[in-house]
Amino acid sequence: MQSQAVKRVVIAGGGTAGWMAAAAIAKLMGKNLQICLIESDEIATVGVGEATIPPLLTLHKLLGINEAEFMAATQATFKLGIQFENWRDQGLDYIHSFGSTGQDCWAAGFQHFWLKGQQLELAADYGDYCPELLAAKANKFAHLPGRSLNYAFHFDAGLYAKFLRAMAEQHGARRLEGKIARVETCEQTGNITAVQMADGERIAGDLFIDCTGFRALLIEQTLHTGFDDWSHWLPCDSAIAVQTRATREPVPYTRSIAHGAGWQWQIPLQHRVGNGMVYCSKYWSDDQAKAELLANINGDLLTEPRVIKFRTGMRRKHWNKNCVALGLASGFIEPLESTSIHLIQRSIVRLLQMFPLNGISQADIDEFNQQTEHEVLNIRDFIILHYHVTARRDTGFWRYCQNMPIPESLAHRIRLFRETGRVFKVPNELFGENSWTQVMLGQGITPQQYHPIVEQMSKEELNHFLSQIRMQNQRFVAQLPSHHTFLQSYCPAIKV
Repeated sequence: MQSQAVKRVVIAGGGTAGWMAAAAIAKLMGKNLQICLIESDEIATVGVGEATIPPLLTLHKLLGINEAEFMAATQATFKLGIQFENWRDQGLDYIHSFGSTGQDCWAAGFQHFWLKGQQLELAADYGDYCPELLAAKANKFAHLPGRSLNYAFHFDAGLYAKFLRAMAEQHGARRLEGKIARVETCEQTGNITAVQMADGERIAGDLFIDCTGFRALLIEQTLHTGFDDWSHWLPCDSAIAVQTRATREPVPYTRSIAHGAGWQWQIPLQHRVGNGMVYCSKYWSDDQAKAELLANINGDLLTEPRVIKFRTGMRRKHWNKNCVALGLASGFIEPLESTSIHLIQRSIVRLLQMFPLNGISQADIDEFNQQTEHEVLNIRDFIILHYHVTARRDTGFWRYCQNMPIPESLAHRIRLFRETGRVFKVPNELFGENSWTQVMLGQGITPQQYHPIVEQMSKEELNHFLSQIRMQNQRFVAQLPSHHTFLQSYCPAIKV
């Protein structure tokens, strides 16, 4: 049975998740709704989700965001992928880039042709057949007519929330400053009916969106939705974040540098660098992690190092009764592949596609939860892959990761690639065949065979095929200006 019509939307919490939701709902559905976002200046947001992936461009297009204006306002740079350093083993690195590598055929992915080329000593590095990867290594970027790169952004999360807030308020969303003291629920239905502020004001709503971060004030503290803990597969449970002054021109990729009990991120913006260490507290104390981080960054500190505690896992329902959880309130997969903002975006778009204007339907709730869970589980497996498939045995942390039991869904993918070289993308999965191939090759899995269709090519034909792709990519990247030069002409940062 459907509930009453949804006319009042209450968003609890600001930050990236809250203002993304407010801007999207207000811009795309706001004429029919009253939208109120509640946040307190006294409650800090995590604010370290500063690296994104290409699907964000879809949301920006829906919202009519001018890319150059957004990038200037958020001190943004372009991102073509992530460089993983010391993950396969100490001293080894590879790039997981956006876009596609080489040219597939109807029966087999490009990796099969490349594998035979390697056997015949005809093929260069796998990454030489991907324009985004070559551009990242060359520190180049541009929008060129006729051919474009697949890209995303690095940006200042606080400035991004501010940018989206202006859009949301322009389209009628209202911000209420203050803390939520109590949440009211209906005795009959269990639905949330209102939140009461610390000053006594009561904010009633029909649909509530929980963007209260790890506190999960509505979805968990009030509705007791439940949480599936994944820390046995993703054992890191702490992070330290710090910002530094930039000491060189920004590169168009994120750096992920593996250490003894976790990994370090470096995210270059136009005006500064975002740094952090994600680690497991069973192997490192906060002081050890802080010392390791500070010993491996450049530039003057702009902020004090801040410790963030978390638990990897997923809420058992992302939409429960009349409450939808976004961002950290819905669960947390560590930011290794920059998926946090993507999952916020996907849930917002999914909610808009199923928006319960005429009343909340249990069928919509079930479909929303099924789609979200399916997407999150595939991302979870992709992240676990980086930890589990490694040659590192130098510390207890890496020995644990190498030996830990993994989900059967991931074990199957690894076996399939190792034995046959095949990767199949699950419907509606975020990471495609090229992503899985790049990371599995990068982490050290070499397939035992390639698809027999490759044998239809002679050695000369295969050499020509591989050489043409490589030369086309090299010519394309040679045309590009430096990343820094393009930023300065296209979207120079607004002084803050």
